[in-house]
Formats: sequence, structure tokens, C-alpha cells
Amino acid sequence: MPSHYQEIKFTLSDNPPEGEPERQYYFIAKCREWVKHKEEELGRPLLGSVINFGCQMNAKDSEKLRGILREAGYQLLDDQSPDPEDADLVLYNTCTVRENANVRVYGRLGSLVSKKKKNPHMLIGLCGCMMQEPHVVEKIKKSYSHTSLIFGTYNLYKFPELLYTAMNSDRMIIDIWKNTDQIVEDLPAERKYSFKSGVNIMFGCNNFCSYCIVPYVRGRERSRQPEAIIKEVKELVQSGVKEIMLLGQNVNSYGKNLEQPITFARLLEMLEEIEGLERIRFMTSHPKDLSDELIAVMAKSKKICRHLHLPLQSGSSRILKEMNRRYNKEKYLELTEKIRRAMPDISLTTDIIVGFPGETEEDFLETLDVVNKVGYDTAFTFIYSRRTGTPAAAQENQVPEDIVKERFNRLLKLVQEKGRQASSRFTGTIQEVLVEEVNHSQEGYVTGRMGNNLLVHFPGCPTLVGTLVKVRLQECRGFYYIGEMI
Repeated sequence: MPSHYQEIKFTLSDNPPEGEPERQYYFIAKCREWVKHKEEELGRPLLGSVINFGCQMNAKDSEKLRGILREAGYQLLDDQSPDPEDADLVLYNTCTVRENANVRVYGRLGSLVSKKKKNPHMLIGLCGCMMQEPHVVEKIKKSYSHTSLIFGTYNLYKFPELLYTAMNSDRMIIDIWKNTDQIVEDLPAERKYSFKSGVNIMFGCNNFCSYCIVPYVRGRERSRQPEAIIKEVKELVQSGVKEIMLLGQNVNSYGKNLEQPITFARLLEMLEEIEGLERIRFMTSHPKDLSDELIAVMAKSKKICRHLHLPLQSGSSRILKEMNRRYNKEKYLELTEKIRRAMPDISLTTDIIVGFPGETEEDFLETLDVVNKVGYDTAFTFIYSRRTGTPAAAQENQVPEDIVKERFNRLLKLVQEKGRQASSRFTGTIQEVLVEEVNHSQEGYVTGRMGNNLLVHFPGCPTLVGTLVKVRLQECRGFYYIGEMI
């Protein structure tokens, strides 16, 4: 909770403040009052649950939503609970990058009908990217009338105000914005880990890749002020955080739209100066504007992890042009060679789409060629998902499903083979590992992550969780190591 929370002066009989975030803290207090009365009526605590779908940006948003619910008086159920949907308030933070994400949400939402009948005062909320699609909202209004609250990505900070409205209404509350340039700082958050945290540095995307719905549901790029980012990171470090993950749809374009522009590389240099911060990660980097300055800053850094996620999507220059990626195969390979010259020990990971409209066998072989030449530690492979509202969805030359699946399997086989080769190069070395959790499948072991993002399992006690230790990597088992602490 930010320090200024205690400084907000109002009584609940006052009109709500106009400014943010004070206005939302007012409604958090109003929600807490409502929760208290409801608990007295029911004779038990009220339970809240935030169920997250999608990317790390969504995960960070869900931390804010959970923090708000905690401050509003709810006892939170987590992912380890027997059934997080047995709560008095269930909030789905949705993703819409692929069609199956939408299908999953509809299925989960439908299953809540019986729970709502048993628990009539139950509140059901939906937010996130999926809610920014008008046809989705219309479907929910028509087919899922038991929903209490719908809001989108632009007005997430208004959750306390919207929740309080839903608490005092029998109708479905819908508040979807088409756009905003507003960024509200200093709202509560409840982190999953005490020793590492994501940090949003920007929101939205300006790239308009032809297959991607994100710019339409998250809006244009909006960068946070560097001072606000530094302040947040310092507060995180003071609370025990050792590692941060800087988040943005394309971190390489951070700062371009600020009144006083700043490069992403310069932001990294400023963050490196924060005492007590041990590790800096970031994602995602778009290849089209990964600068020489950024490579140089990474190469000389003592804190930036030697890991770079650099989405390829396709190895075919023709398909890349159709995708509106604004680089070609040759430029991508030149970039990866430049990165490896500067940082020979770096781990490169990527995203690849199989079956983009019009993809031929020759195009696909170009993708396999890039995988062979780059030697990724890991590649996240996806079958093209047709998303209504994107240019690619309107193309008539969709690739037949059987061909796509056959290509996907060939790519996956190569990715796994090359990944095992790349990962094994650290065998026998001593690496610094951030211990993240107790290993639940091997008694007496803990699991940690190296700077290059590879996992290590090694003997250790629970008290090591959250600490940085030196580990000798004894055996590579594909995409993880078995090691020994020294």
C-alpha cells in the first residue's frame, strides 16, 4: 500500500474526491464498509478470487485487482485453493490473443450459474482484453445474465468504484472505454512472490501486426514516467524484491511518446543504479527497433539478465511482410549475430506462429532454417489463431488444418532438439540462482532460476526461497538442470 494512503483525508459521508488515486481509495473504503455489513449479515468472512488468463501483463494487472480486493475486506482464495470459484466474488481477468482463451472463459462463466443459485449474493466480474471486443460484451449480455460487472483494459484502475456500484445494484454494470491516455499510479497490489515482481513500464501497442488483436484491445502506446517507475522499483526493493521484470508489449519503444523522450536503454541504466536491486529482466522486445544502444547497455551491465526474448513469428521474409513485422529474415539473423557477438553467453528465446494465411512449404522451411541458425534455448510455438477484427482474419488463403498440424509437429521436434543442445552448454559451470520455490515433486529439493531463465533443481531447505545462491550445474535434463549448491 502506498505511503500516501494514510494521508488521504475524507469521511465516507463526503462526496468522492475528483482526483486519482484518491477517488479509488475512497471507494475502497466504501467497499470495505459494504463487506463488513455483509459479513455481519452472513456470519462469516467474504471470500474473493481473481482468476487470471493470458500474459504477464495480465498477471501484473491481476496483482492490482487482488490488492484492491484485499483492501476492500475480502479474504482471498489463491490458485492453490480447492476451488477458487467458490468465492463470494469471482473476477476473471481475460485474454483474447487466441480463440481458445475466449472459449475457456465462456465455459468457466457458464459453470458459475449453479454456484450463483446456491449463493445469490455472489458477484461475478469480467475484465481484461476480451472485454474490449464489442461482440464479446454483447454475447455476455445475452447469454450470461448472471454476470455482475464488466470492464476493460483502459479503466482497470476504476475497479473499486465499479465494484461498489455493482455491490449496490441488481443490474449488470458495464463500463468499457474505447481509449485513454490516463495512467493512474499508486493503487494497492498483492504480489505472488515477495522476492520478485513485474513492473509495467508502458501500456498498449502501436505495431499492428496483421494477426494480432492486442493494439485494438489495449490501445496505443502509453509510457509511464521514468520517475514513477524508479519510485516503484525502489519501494519494491525496500520490501525485499531482488528481481524485477519490466513489462510492455514492446519495451524497445518505451519513452518515445513522453513529453521528454527517453530511450529504454537509458531507463535500464537508471534502474541499475538502484541499490539492493540484484536482477533486471524485461519483455517483450520487438526485433524491428532493438537498438545498438540497448545491446551495449546489456553487454556491460552487472544486473540485466543474460536472456533476451526476441519474437521471430516466421522465418519467411514474404510472410513477415504479410504479418507487418517490419523486418525480414536477413535483418533478424544479422540482429541475433550482433547480440551474440556482444554477449556470447546470452540465452535467446522466441515466439513462432505456424500456419499464417498463405504460408507455403517453402515459407515454413525458411522458419526451420532460422531455428537451426539461431539455436534458441526455448521457442514458444503457436498455431495461427484467426482473430476477428484483424487484417489476417479476412484473408481467404487460410492454411488447411491438417497441414498446419503436421508443420507444427515438425517445428516442435526441431525446437526441442536445438533447445536441448543450447541449454546443455552450461553443464559443469557454477551459476547464480534465485531460489523460487520448494520442489514439490522431489522431496528435499528446491527450484531456482538462473539469469538466463533456465530452471535448476537442487537439494536445499525451504529457508533458501527468495535468496541468491551459487549452484554447480551437474546434469542437463533438456530444459532444466540438476545441480548442487556450493
